[in-house]
Amino acid sequence: MLSITATDAWKNAHPGAIIGLLELSGADNTLPSSSMEQQKRKVEVHLRERYRGLTRQDVLALPVMSAYDKYYKRFNKTYHVQLQLESIVQKGKNLPTVFPLVDANFIAEVETCVLTAGHDVVKLHEPISIDTSVEGDRMTLMSGSPKVIYASDMVMKGADGICCSIIYGQDNRSPISINTCHALYVAYAPAGVPIELVDMQLKKIVENVRLFSPGVVVEQLCFLEASAGWESVQPKLGI
Repeated sequence: MLSITATDAWKNAHPGAIIGLLELSGADNTLPSSSMEQQKRKVEVHLRERYRGLTRQDVLALPVMSAYDKYYKRFNKTYHVQLQLESIVQKGKNLPTVFPLVDANFIAEVETCVLTAGHDVVKLHEPISIDTSVEGDRMTLMSGSPKVIYASDMVMKGADGICCSIIYGQDNRSPISINTCHALYVAYAPAGVPIELVDMQLKKIVENVRLFSPGVVVEQLCFLEASAGWESVQPKLGI
């Protein structure tokens, strides 16, 4: 099980923020899943019904979207989950098919709107920490391009450098691939996103993974809070 800590710099820079951590092992990520495709169609229909007739401003007024919109506006960016949701609801597009472990997160993400990254645990090297970026920090984007990133963004760092940034996404070293069987999902929630919704996001991922890999093992499901440190979720919560 990975050990992930939070720095004082993160806690001080992002009061009220929450990081949700879900580590799964023993997943079979190699085969397409008809159950997952059925779940995608079900969620797409639900989202189109749920958001029918709402304008972008209506959606941005919702508490969770408002919290992310406020965070992204600090960097003159638009929350990308908002754009994904609009493509499904307004443009009639379907959720993409990548790998089952990736799709499990995408499905949950558009339902809860909680930003979540997925990593291959084998490709992460301790010590791992949730931190805040500083002037001059760099990362290699998933595309392979080097990038100087904004200061004061929430990031996850490993021994090899920055693994993920809220604004720029994941690095090119640790994303889930077809060979991944041991995954870490990290939900990034700025102030204003309730811990109950982050918990729901991670549990939905578990439910989705069990559609194609019922024997998957939950190694950990816990939270880092900028105000309160660690809080563990016990097995009694149905995981």
